[in-house]
Amino acid sequence: MTTDAYTGSADNPIDEPLHVESTAHLDEIVDEHDVVLVDFFATWCGPCQMLEPVLENLASETDGVIAKVDVDQHQQLAGSYGVRGVPTLALFADGEQVEQHTGALPADRLRELIDKYTE
Repeated sequence: MTTDAYTGSADNPIDEPLHVESTAHLDEIVDEHDVVLVDFFATWCGPCQMLEPVLENLASETDGVIAKVDVDQHQQLAGSYGVRGVPTLALFADGEQVEQHTGALPADRLRELIDKYTE
């Protein structure tokens, strides 16, 4: 079953990362959810691969939605957010981008970022 921007709710939260298919899809996800952490990644990136299980856990443990953008498949989308290296993590709250970090962050730091905007 594929998860999309409309699958989650208070009774049925999105508990796995969403794979972004287009700019419009990312816009839908950001518009439909209060807090979204977007992982701009590449399949060949070692730190991105190390971050994958951390993001999967955060998706199931926090109220934030995790969205993943493959920069090789979506170069224009990544460029529009100023992504120059991977992984780059962009945090959206209430439809607005509020933070952006390049490089893998530890799980506790990512959880703090999400919790800061979901409380």
